[in-house]
Amino acid sequence: MTTMASNPNTQELDLTAAPPLPVHRLRPRPGWVPVNFSELWYYRELLTFFVKRDLMVRYKQTALGVTWALIQPVMTMCVFTLLFHYILGVSGDKTASQYAIATFAALLPWQLFEYALTQSGNSLVASERLITKIYFPRLILPLSSVLSGMVDFVIGLGLLGIMMLWFGYTPGIGILLLPVFALLALTTALSIGLWLSALNVEYRDVKHTIPFITKFMFFITPVTYSMNQVMDKLPETWQTIYALNPMCAVVEGFRWALLGQGTIHGQSMIISLTATLVLLVGGLFYFRRLEKSFADII
Repeated sequence: MTTMASNPNTQELDLTAAPPLPVHRLRPRPGWVPVNFSELWYYRELLTFFVKRDLMVRYKQTALGVTWALIQPVMTMCVFTLLFHYILGVSGDKTASQYAIATFAALLPWQLFEYALTQSGNSLVASERLITKIYFPRLILPLSSVLSGMVDFVIGLGLLGIMMLWFGYTPGIGILLLPVFALLALTTALSIGLWLSALNVEYRDVKHTIPFITKFMFFITPVTYSMNQVMDKLPETWQTIYALNPMCAVVEGFRWALLGQGTIHGQSMIISLTATLVLLVGGLFYFRRLEKSFADII
């Protein structure tokens, strides 16, 4: 029987002498958890990627591309002008061009809100595979859906500027507040979208209520009519209830900032801003509370 000589240069590994590896336990935080803004900032590149992805998916393999951002509000403006100005006569003493531009100015923030609300409400369910496979702040999904609507809004705003120059409208100093009202429209959409997206994970019939919510809010938002026409006919109590719609302040403020039309109701503006703030804070905490169960339920 032969034996192999041991190599003196060979060293045996002593596994018992190796230091133990650290163990990390990932557990969801209990209770109501605030938003970790530093974590959102860390994933900012992922947020940018999701915004670009939404834009590419939206306009991929379309013959007209971003031209749809102009066709939709223009055609809607023409229909509303024909129906409400010529047939129903709700435009008052305005001419057809004045009513058309005022309606177009109101449609821009409304369509931004409608698109952002619809996309954010369905954002979690649409990204089911991502949520179940990798970790990232789930808040990025509804946030990216809201931000992707800004491209159509900017294109439509450029067309509105051309229309204003054509018909001789010169914006006043109120145009400086235009970014504030645009940000308020996005905030309102995100506020409601957080509630709907979180509920949509557990209750899939929520997606069927989103079109109903947008249609209902459209009729109670002064898009085809002015807010003064409503406030003059409602008692004080109903005026307060009507002002709870956050888009009232957005649409009327947008029209006032660009065209100088309408009146900024201080009390109504405060009520709308307060409603938006309550929806946003409550939506953020509610979203964060359910975030730990998204991957299991979805």
